[in-house]
Amino acid sequence: MSVSFSSLPLGDKLQRVLAQKGYQQPTAIQAEAIPVILSGQDIMASAQTGTGKTAAFTLPLLQRLLDRSAEDCLTSRLPTALILVPTRELAVQVNGNVSQYAVNTDIASVVIYGGVSIDAQATKLAAGCDIIVATPGRLLDHLRRGSLNLSSIDYLVFDEADRMLDMGFMDEISAILTRLPAKRQTSLFSATFSTAIYDLSKKLLHKPARIEVDKANSAADSVEQIVYAVDSDRKTELICHLIKKYDWHQVLIFSRKKQTADTIAQKMLATGIETKAFHGDLGQGAREQVLNDFKQGKIKALVATDVAARGLDIVELKYVVNYEIPFIAEDYIHRIGRTGRAGSVGKAVTLYSEDDALLLEEVETVLDKRLAPQWLPGFEPDLTKSEPVSRKNSKTAQRQRAKRRALGGSNRRR
Repeated sequence: MSVSFSSLPLGDKLQRVLAQKGYQQPTAIQAEAIPVILSGQDIMASAQTGTGKTAAFTLPLLQRLLDRSAEDCLTSRLPTALILVPTRELAVQVNGNVSQYAVNTDIASVVIYGGVSIDAQATKLAAGCDIIVATPGRLLDHLRRGSLNLSSIDYLVFDEADRMLDMGFMDEISAILTRLPAKRQTSLFSATFSTAIYDLSKKLLHKPARIEVDKANSAADSVEQIVYAVDSDRKTELICHLIKKYDWHQVLIFSRKKQTADTIAQKMLATGIETKAFHGDLGQGAREQVLNDFKQGKIKALVATDVAARGLDIVELKYVVNYEIPFIAEDYIHRIGRTGRAGSVGKAVTLYSEDDALLLEEVETVLDKRLAPQWLPGFEPDLTKSEPVSRKNSKTAQRQRAKRRALGGSNRRR
């Protein structure tokens, strides 16, 4: 029996917004999570990017604030809800969704993240708000300088918690938790469930409802996954070939390093393909401009690092290319999760060289799926020469990363 939004216990103000947007049936994560959050229970949910998870926690959160406002007639503008996200781009996206859904209400939100003036953010916080959407580092900056009071937080949401741990935010999270009331409702959303996520959930959650709409650590069925074996020095050439031959538009390319992203973008631009790099060395204004140009079709290809691309909201993105296989297997899922969203079909192409063997095996283990490398005519690997293996990508280093991942992942920042 299918569920409709009108059958969910959301009030008229939110139902009107949903109707205006043409939303009729909730996604699986929305249908399961919204009633649980409305009931006041803690929640631990596994949901991939593109499954509607932002609305799954935003809509019931807004409804709880509306119900509380009506019952208590509160006049305080101390924030009562905190949404923590790993990146600036995701913070802006989530806050935009909050504002859209809250358009018929008096609920106000403030987004805070690094790379912009902290004083301007402090001014907005001083004016009062109901919801804060924040990255951990900048949130902690405000707490330390006294421009933010979290004593009234009743609702805490962790969005993409796995990415926060991957980025090394555990110390910041621990410090933030000491500033929050012990009595609160907490929702934890993660694309993957690792040992580290389970450990975090034990610290955060009280008798949580566990929701897993898809198999944990899985990729969307709507994404066609292809692996091409190719020599390392011909990877950029192969990407340009695919883009030109099949007239691909809006291609998101992933690299491990910022320097590699710059090099790929320069080489592709030299062949006539409008390409930009997207990583942490770009200022916030430059990042927003590049992203807008990509969405509008002014840029055909975007070369990004994993952290920089986290939280990107690109409607109907059809093509993702892994220039290199990520060192963290779960990152592969995050990468290809940028395409094949909300029922659309996407294609994920991974470029594979011989020194990537163990990395590909890790990805296959996480997916529980075989990804057999193919040869593309004209780009067959030269089997007479051996690939240079960097120290970081040696088989020993790969085995060490696999062991660390099995023990709960590694902390890192990029």
